[in-house]
Amino acid sequence: MNIEDVENYILEKLRKSLSPTLYYHGAHHTDDVVASALTIAEAEGIVDDESLILLKTAALYHDLGFITTYRCHEEEGCRIARLMLPHFGYDTVQIEKICGMVMATKIPQTPHTHLEQIIADADLDYLGRDDFWPIANSLYEELREREMVADIQAWNKIQVSFLTAHTYWTASAQAGRNAQKQAYLDELTEIIKTY
Repeated sequence: MNIEDVENYILEKLRKSLSPTLYYHGAHHTDDVVASALTIAEAEGIVDDESLILLKTAALYHDLGFITTYRCHEEEGCRIARLMLPHFGYDTVQIEKICGMVMATKIPQTPHTHLEQIIADADLDYLGRDDFWPIANSLYEELREREMVADIQAWNKIQVSFLTAHTYWTASAQAGRNAQKQAYLDELTEIIKTY
């Protein structure tokens, strides 16, 4: 598996092909998910090279489908992965594990394996981080651009519902992110009381 070539290919493809109005789902988000996935994997005790390469590959591919479609982008990312990854030395079993991880990022998340739990947590890591507000705002702007949310009041209500329903899957993400996520939920709950 040639992860370096995969990374170069994906990041170049994202930078060239993604819409500039993907304020949240840009190449910077893919970089963030890769870094978060590897950090969570380390905290979760994942040390074997193959698992780490598969995880990193899935993180690189998880939003690639946005180059052609907004809805169902995970399925599109898997379609592209199945076409392209054999050229980078990945076999069918490895590709299906990668696609399982990509699909684990689909909302609502339903990860089935430890690696799927890790990438699911990495994809929404920001919910419990210090950079929550600017990242959440970039998602609001992206959805507003697509007329998928009416205004900031509607967005904040969506965020309250989402944060209330959201669960981190791994012990390390729960320990490291739940308290801050709850603080944001409390803050947003107070904000929507003013509407």
